[in-house]
Amino acid sequence: MPGPPFQSFVECCRRRVTPETCPNARLVGSNIPIYSGPHLAPFLEDSSRISRLLNEWNRLLGEGPGVFVIEHAFERLDVIHQMTKCFEAIIAREKMAGTSRGDHFGDNERIWNSFQKSSIQSPHLFVDYYGNRLIALACRAWLGPHYQLTAQVNNVKPGSDAQSPHRDYHLGFQSNEVIGSFPESAQTMSQHLTLQGAVAHSDMPVESGPTRLLPFSQRFAAGYRHFRDPAFSDYFEAHAVQLPLSKGDLLFFNPALFHAAGSNRSANDRMANLLQISSAFGRAMESLDRLAMITAVYPELIRRHQAETLPEALLETSATALADGYAFPTNLDSDPPIDGNAPRTQRSYLLQAVRENWPWPHLQKTLSELARRRCA
Repeated sequence: MPGPPFQSFVECCRRRVTPETCPNARLVGSNIPIYSGPHLAPFLEDSSRISRLLNEWNRLLGEGPGVFVIEHAFERLDVIHQMTKCFEAIIAREKMAGTSRGDHFGDNERIWNSFQKSSIQSPHLFVDYYGNRLIALACRAWLGPHYQLTAQVNNVKPGSDAQSPHRDYHLGFQSNEVIGSFPESAQTMSQHLTLQGAVAHSDMPVESGPTRLLPFSQRFAAGYRHFRDPAFSDYFEAHAVQLPLSKGDLLFFNPALFHAAGSNRSANDRMANLLQISSAFGRAMESLDRLAMITAVYPELIRRHQAETLPEALLETSATALADGYAFPTNLDSDPPIDGNAPRTQRSYLLQAVRENWPWPHLQKTLSELARRRCA
């Protein structure tokens, strides 16, 4: 018979979402708050409403069900259509080059580091896509400013089987032996270093296998040690929920939430861009060449700024996505703080360069000098 840890787990998962905990949601479906992008649009111009929304989402991800959905999160659905074509071109090119790595599970198509690859292939799309303010707000709600975006596209083919239930990065990627070597305080901390997200790039009816989720399971402190245990897996299989998603919807969840991709029993591919967002205080899963990304996207930012088609909010979110916004680690001998306790960052130079219309060689030299100063 399962022991006390399992009973504690079940008690966590028996909780229910109440409307009072998500007053700005359109509805609660399958114990998951569902928001409307158009309904949230007025929030973006009101700092007090933004603050309340950030607090609401933080509570949902931590103390609440650990997950929420934003429907119709992109004002322009053509941005999704065009980025899908960009991803398809990358998949085709990598297949021809023999560099396609496939997916963790079966014969699905995967783009590792779709984040950097899309910035270089299609800078104008990158700005409109990752400049999405609802993505930025969700990241800030859980991780604060200067978060680090990475992303991987997964295109799941018809007939693909479901994943096993699991928790995610960091400790969810480790063996039981490694997990057990960390104290419970570090295991609990792990979920505060990452936010999981997904952008739906196809309509996802339940038969296509959208992610199965177990609301409130992230509240079980010992979950990293037990998510592979049969009793926990069986409970997940019996109680996990799925929400159908539409193209352009956003899904965000706590990495400690028990979850698993579903079986694709439809006749169509299921494509999502999986967002793995890291705290400035943690380590991202993938390595990024941020200078290469800035090199590709900077001309587009300057073009829009000079044409007065780059709102300040879009510049801010794009700069956060592109550039490193955290001052550490650095070499304090060669990169000392000038005003305050922290040196300037890549992001601060990028923002200054766009606002002042720096020519690219000047920004390139500035960022190269910054990288040199930060070396050990």
